[in-house]
Amino acid sequence: MDFLQLGRRVRGRYIRDTAHFLSRRPFKIDSPVPYVSFTFDDFPRSALHTGGAILRQFGVAGTYFASFGLMGKQAPPGTIFVPDDLELLLEHGHELGSHTFAHCDAWNTEPSVFEKSVIENDHALGQLAPRSSFKTFSYPINPPRAQTKRRTGQHFICCRGGGQTLNVGTADLNYLRAFFLEKSRDKPDVVRSLIDQNRRARGWLIFATHDVCERPSTWGCTPLFFEDIVRSAVASGARVLPLIQVWEELCAASSA
Repeated sequence: MDFLQLGRRVRGRYIRDTAHFLSRRPFKIDSPVPYVSFTFDDFPRSALHTGGAILRQFGVAGTYFASFGLMGKQAPPGTIFVPDDLELLLEHGHELGSHTFAHCDAWNTEPSVFEKSVIENDHALGQLAPRSSFKTFSYPINPPRAQTKRRTGQHFICCRGGGQTLNVGTADLNYLRAFFLEKSRDKPDVVRSLIDQNRRARGWLIFATHDVCERPSTWGCTPLFFEDIVRSAVASGARVLPLIQVWEELCAASSA
C-alpha cells in the first residue's frame, strides 16, 4: 500500500468516526419485534414508479429523500422526481424526507451553508406541498461533520447516514445507520443474512438505495433484486415502515 492509499484510508476512517461518535442524540431501541425501513436517496422517478410499486405489492411503504434543487433534472441515478410525483408518493402512504435543496456534500460543505440548504429545501416543499413537512433527513454523498450533524439534527426528528449495519441497542437519531443495497446487489445472501440478524436482535434495519430499474446506475439496483429483498424483509416478521412511523412506534413502546 502506498502513502496515497494509506492517506485515503486514514481520512475515510476519520470522517466515519466523526459522524459516528460526535454530536450524538441517543435513542434506545427496545422492541418485541424487529423493524425494517426502505429508503431512497435523491428520489429518482424509478424509485417511486418501480420501487414503490414493488413495496405496494407487499403492502408496505418507504421513505424518499428529496433535494428540490434536483427536481426534474437528469442525474446519475436517472430522471429525478417531478412535481406530480409528490402527490402520488403521499397518496400511496410513503414518507417524503429531506436531502438538502442543493444536494450538498455533508462533509465538504461548510456547516452554515449546509444548514441554509436544509432550510431552503423546506421552503421549496412548502411551495409545492404546503400541507406537508419534512420530519426526517438523509445526508448526501458523505458522512457529516460534527457541526453539520448537530445543526441538522435540530431540524428533524431523525437523520439517516450509512455504515452498512443495523441499529440495535442505543441508536443515534442524528445519524441512524443504514445499509446501501447496491453494495451487495450481486450478493443477496449477504443482505438476507443481515435481515435475519436484525430479526434475532429485534433491531431497526434501514435499507438505502437510489434508482430501481433494469439497468441501474452504480447507486441503484434491479427490480428483481429489490423485490427479493422486500420479500425477505416481510417474511422475517419485521414491521416494514417508513422512518417516521418506526420512530413513532418505538417512542410509544418506550412510554408504555
